[in-house]
Amino acid sequence: MGKRSRKRSAAVRVAAPGDASPAGTSRAERDAARARRARAERAGHAAATGSPARGADGFERPARRSRRRSIDERPPAPWGSFPLVELVVLLAIVLFVLGLIVGGARGSVMLTAAFVLGSLAGLELSIREHFGGFRSHTTLLAGVAAFAAMAITYFAAGRGTLARTLLVPVAGLVFVIGFWLLRQAFKRRSGGLGFR
Repeated sequence: MGKRSRKRSAAVRVAAPGDASPAGTSRAERDAARARRARAERAGHAAATGSPARGADGFERPARRSRRRSIDERPPAPWGSFPLVELVVLLAIVLFVLGLIVGGARGSVMLTAAFVLGSLAGLELSIREHFGGFRSHTTLLAGVAAFAAMAITYFAAGRGTLARTLLVPVAGLVFVIGFWLLRQAFKRRSGGLGFR
């Protein structure tokens, strides 16, 4: 009677806490379950420590790199690796030096072209960094928008007294609205940062 009760209690006994299956399963199934748990623990440890995970064969598997660009990386130019901005800046420097040397009307044209090219190169970089969430250029871009509004107002209003009267109010309004819109755009791109 005692032997039969011991056999019956052994049949209904469940596996140890480390085993996920009942005692009725085979040893191969329990070994496979332990191996799966060990692989899951190794993968979790590798993710927590940043070390490469190991596969079933024991070799290290390098972690996959995310294709999404980090906000700590400067946004790439639309034209790829071609140094367009650098060439424009170099051309602006050359024109500036030549304008100082030549002088006269031709020198003035060269100096104007140098300032325009240099400003365009800096403006392009500022726009790319701002809307890429890399660095905030809110004040600069809002100032450019206000200056453009002043120029449009001056020529559209006939360059008279009315135009001079409207210059400051129009520029101020455009600056305030542009500043707010640009700041909100940078917050969306940078993950909530208002300044960086």
